[in-house]
Amino acid sequence: MKLTALVLTLPLGIAGAVALPVLADAKPVTLTTTLNSYGGDGAYLAIYVTDPQGKIHSTLRVAGKKAKYYKHLSAWSRATGGRVDGTTGASVGSGQTLKFSVEIADALIDAGYEIRIDSAVENDRDVPVDVKAPLASSNAGKPIPGKGYVKSFTFTM
Repeated sequence: MKLTALVLTLPLGIAGAVALPVLADAKPVTLTTTLNSYGGDGAYLAIYVTDPQGKIHSTLRVAGKKAKYYKHLSAWSRATGGRVDGTTGASVGSGQTLKFSVEIADALIDAGYEIRIDSAVENDRDVPVDVKAPLASSNAGKPIPGKGYVKSFTFTM
């Protein structure tokens, strides 16, 4: 009986070892966010991925170091409780550009996922979902306008 269990388990273990790298395939993606010129302090940004139902899948980046202001990134903050599972960095100033690269799982591309950006500026208004960009190969390299502080957003793969 133990030999039968070993014979059945061994092929499954090998199949799992072969399938695992396929699940882990990811593309390097460069994200570029350019802000409009505005008067005021640097903008806080939450850049995150949502699933096809609009629920947060993961946070890619939060620009702005003071966690007490994360609540103003309202759509992202409400969904995550302000918990950061991505990287953080300095806020982004008026007219400036934030550019960084991440690895995004191939399974998320062309599968209904979106990259979203919430923005906020101290002593000014908050803009939940300033940008909504379908994570689709056909959108790569195409500038997507924001509706608030973000002038344009692009991603390349």
